[in-house]
Order: sequence, then structure tokens, then C-alpha cells
Amino acid sequence: MAWLSITLELEALQAEILSDALLEAGAESVALESTSKDPATPEPGARLRVIALARAAADPAALVAAAEAIAAIKAPRFTVAPLEEEDWVRRSQSQFGPIRISGRLWIVPSWHTPPDAQAIAVRLDPGLAFGTGSHVSTRLVLQYLETHLRPGDRVLDYGCGSGILAIVAGKLGAGEIAATDIDPQALATTAANAAGNGVDLSVAAPESLPAGAFDLVLANILADPLIALAPLLSARTRRGGRIALSGILESQADEVAAAYVRDFDARVLAIEEGWALVEGERR
Repeated sequence: MAWLSITLELEALQAEILSDALLEAGAESVALESTSKDPATPEPGARLRVIALARAAADPAALVAAAEAIAAIKAPRFTVAPLEEEDWVRRSQSQFGPIRISGRLWIVPSWHTPPDAQAIAVRLDPGLAFGTGSHVSTRLVLQYLETHLRPGDRVLDYGCGSGILAIVAGKLGAGEIAATDIDPQALATTAANAAGNGVDLSVAAPESLPAGAFDLVLANILADPLIALAPLLSARTRRGGRIALSGILESQADEVAAAYVRDFDARVLAIEEGWALVEGERR
């Protein structure tokens, strides 16, 4: 299959925001590359290269314009180049290695051997849905799960993307797990990734979710959707249950927390590299 590679260069934080928006706008996959000569020690003010993958029939200008509207960022000029599937696979495999989330949790692409045989390894390849563990917003939720998930918790992953949050919850001992997304590709990817990791969960569109409330609700989306979803996510969290929200810029964290204070003791729990995690306990 032929693809289009759409490349832009932006300041680091804007690049991360736009990469999420490109996925939401319909890009099949997005990668970030450092423009520094030595990526391990980037120069001050170094920019990131955003490389979005789109199907050959896509309209690159329309895709970038949609991402600009979602992210409220003016994108710079971009370049477009054809890319054969094997070239994209080779690029992805050279770029993505094992990601250490904590001392006992790793996200490991299928073409790598887990670095620590004693650790919890989640097998996950970069692909057609957001969430490989490389983005700060995802890592914040994974670290939250390690310290706050209780064995047997009933968990909802709202906006599941690749399914990484639901899968890690299963690996850490959750009970019933439900994963949902408005994107059918994300649902299919989550189901496949869960099966590949031996995690049992249910995958459904939002309107087909199992009934009842959950002990823990996870949502790694963007600030505006999280604010709009506050009544729905609150209703899906049992009294005494908890919620963890990510995909939020530090500057937006207080506004997101305020949207949930009617039903939760909500607070900004963690901030890293300009991204925040909001958590709360349902009253």
C-alpha cells in the first residue's frame, strides 16, 4: 500500500500538541524526530520534526488545516512525499525502541526483546492509533496506574486509542476492563493489542459500553473534550471511585479540574514537560 509522509518542524511543545491533533484529524500515525545533531543532548530551543502518515488518497492540506483547528496552532509550511509501506515499517522500527515507564513497567515493540525479564512488559507497536507510551501524557497515566490501581478494580478507558492504558491496567491486576473510542480503527487496534498481551477486556463504541459505574475511569484525550465529557465521565464513576485525566497542557489543567469539582475532589496531581494529569475521587 502507498502512503503519504507529511513533514513539519515546530518548537517542541507545539510539535507534541500538533502531533495529537493530526491523529485526531485522521492521520494514520505520527512520529516525532529531533532536529538536533545529537538527540540525546538537544541544543536549547531545538525544534522537533513532525512526520505524519496518511493514506495516498488523503488531502494533506485539509488534514493539516483540520489539525490546526483542533490544536489552535498555526502550522508552518509542510512537505509531502510518497512513501511505500515497507519504508514506513523500516523507519518505525529504527525509531521506536523499548520505553521504560518505571522500574517495573516497560512498553516493548514486537521486534525487541524485553530489556528486563523480571519487569512487566507490554508488547505494543507504533501503528494506526494513538498511544505507544512515548508521549508524556500517556506516561503520566501509566505512572498513575502503577501507584493507584487496586487489584480487582473495574476500569474504563475512555478514548482508548491503542488500548495501552486498558492493557496496563489488566497487567497490573484490574478486574473487569472496558475500552471505548469513537474511532473504529482504535477499537480494532485495542482488541488486537489486548489479545497479543493476554489481557481480557471488552471493546465497544461509547453508546455500547457495559452498564454501570466504574472504580477507575481513565481518559487521555485533550482538554476541550475532557471538559465537555465531564457529566458523562462523572456518571460513569462510582461514588468513592477515582478518575485520571490527561492530554492536558499545564496551562489548561485548572480549567479541566474545575469542570469536575461538582462531583469530584479534583486536583492537578502531576506536571511533566508542560503536560498535566488531573485526578479526583468521586463524592
